[in-house]
Amino acid sequence: MSLESAMLGTSAVVAGAVVGGMVNMGLIVAGSQLLPPPPGVDINDVASIDAHIAEYSVAQLLAPFFAHALGTLVGAFVAALVAPLRRLRVALAIAVLFLAGGIMAVSMIPSAPLWFDALDLVVAYVPMALLGARLAARLRP
Repeated sequence: MSLESAMLGTSAVVAGAVVGGMVNMGLIVAGSQLLPPPPGVDINDVASIDAHIAEYSVAQLLAPFFAHALGTLVGAFVAALVAPLRRLRVALAIAVLFLAGGIMAVSMIPSAPLWFDALDLVVAYVPMALLGARLAARLRP
């Protein structure tokens, strides 16, 4: 692989991470507007979220899951679309980056239900990145 290809691949990962992160945060904000947290929760304070996580409804828990999943999907799609080579590899790089964030979130909110942690970590990252890479391959074979 040439230096130019490596730089383009790195640029694709950065572009995917930025766009995917924007989608993720946009959906987190929109989700908290559509499904406000329980009374007394400061969504900017992880300790507050952890202290009140048992009060969250299933819908309120699924909102961040969808933000994580769609952020990863869009980020991987963008990275795979931009990358000149090894599109699956750059999409999986997005999965690893976002999965690392998911693992951090799980560790910061240990009171979250196990079903939510499992769903988030197993479904929202690697499968969504693979789907994003596949969609990009269909658009740009």
